[in-house]
Amino acid sequence: MPGTTGARMTVNGTETPISPCAPHTTALDFLRERGLTGTKEGCAEGECGACSVMVARPGVHKPTDWVAVNACLVPAAALDGQEIVTAEGLATAGEPGTVPSLHPVQEEMAVRGGSQCGYCTPGFVCSMAAEYYRPGRCEHSATATGTAPSADAEHGPNGFDLHALSGNLCRCTGYRPIRDAAFAVGAPADDDPLARRRELPPPAPVTTEYARDGGVFLRKSTLAETLRVLRERPDAVVVAGSTDWGVEVNIRARRADCVIAIDRLPELRELRVESDHIEIGAALTLTEIERRLDGDVPLLAELFPQFASRLIRNSATLGGNLGTGSPIGDSAPVLLALDASLVLTDADGERVVPLADYFTGYRQSVRRPGELIRAVRVPLPLAPVTAFHKIAKRRFDDISSVAVAFALDIEDGLVRTARIGLGGVAATPIRSLATEAALEGKPWSARTAEAAARVLRGEGTPMSDHRASALYRSAMLGQSLLKLHAQTTEAVSS
Repeated sequence: MPGTTGARMTVNGTETPISPCAPHTTALDFLRERGLTGTKEGCAEGECGACSVMVARPGVHKPTDWVAVNACLVPAAALDGQEIVTAEGLATAGEPGTVPSLHPVQEEMAVRGGSQCGYCTPGFVCSMAAEYYRPGRCEHSATATGTAPSADAEHGPNGFDLHALSGNLCRCTGYRPIRDAAFAVGAPADDDPLARRRELPPPAPVTTEYARDGGVFLRKSTLAETLRVLRERPDAVVVAGSTDWGVEVNIRARRADCVIAIDRLPELRELRVESDHIEIGAALTLTEIERRLDGDVPLLAELFPQFASRLIRNSATLGGNLGTGSPIGDSAPVLLALDASLVLTDADGERVVPLADYFTGYRQSVRRPGELIRAVRVPLPLAPVTAFHKIAKRRFDDISSVAVAFALDIEDGLVRTARIGLGGVAATPIRSLATEAALEGKPWSARTAEAAARVLRGEGTPMSDHRASALYRSAMLGQSLLKLHAQTTEAVSS
């Protein structure tokens, strides 16, 4: 990574210095202070999408992907050396003195009535534009194949995935005209500059040392350098996607003397499939993992669409979700069911810790000061029967009341092995050891499922809060196992 003499980012094609912003200043505030007021603040915690912008990131199927992120969460300093596009940058400028030409997604939003008060519109437009430029979107569309549109209500005949808009909220239109606009856009034109940009490499990571107002934002070139700094500054806040820390900064006015970014470290961004395990880098975003695995780990594939929103998944990482130690993080139950381990590293070396032994208390773990999660290891082969049940008040973009993940190996009608991960029912994510014991060696029958469901209802120490009562949480645990049995029985009989 080349060093930088002054932190700066490219905004709508123009290189812009980050100074004099404080290190904690969000990209949202940075943009608005420079007159780009299409980027709005709605919730300041990544749930409304009014602040959505596009960032040029390393691509999965092309050199560069245009990725939509919440500008309210990411520090402006974290975008040092990077390239972003706001709603204002989507339109194509014409001759001097003429009105710019609307981008295709802007045009469709306008003609189909997708904007009323307009507050949410720029965020919708940026999220929609990122999906518009997603490589392969049109390859299986009805237009491309000549077949009828898919019956899936979440995918349009043009291949548009409505999950791209799951993190954007609107109070005016009822979403139908926004969906209509999304399903109406075609393929990017051959001369579309943002489409052509995907064929070139993304901006290279840069070393950042941005200090101002008593705080410093650091990004080092290598993992070894980062770990040395962490040894010297064990109190530093470590961020990847900043989807958790950004909320602390905005809602609770938290400030840190030192923030260290690890999201671009190459050692934390590898995904390798070995003979006996899959190793997933802790700084890969959930979207990157989803697209690289492409369904090869069915339990993770079931998790991803239910994990927050696409805007959050475009920044959030497994390392960050596990590093916070939250008892309601959705990835932990799934990884517990997969019998995963964590590779922990510090300046002295590495160690591998089973995830089942990682959590020690509420937001506490065995991770030592100065230690990072480098990777998550999922053992192979995978259990053939898996499911993830998330019980929440909303279907998408919500926090779990209860999360249950199952991974069962059923052979000749017998449960050979069972791994069950639970979230939201104790001070930490937990393995359902008693229920696993009640299943293993037993026939996969209604009687076994009912008996094990009674055990599962008693697992953990659920509490009552504004999301659910303890009684409800316990009931949902048992019901989830009965649901799994019903689903697998139906699958076998059909």
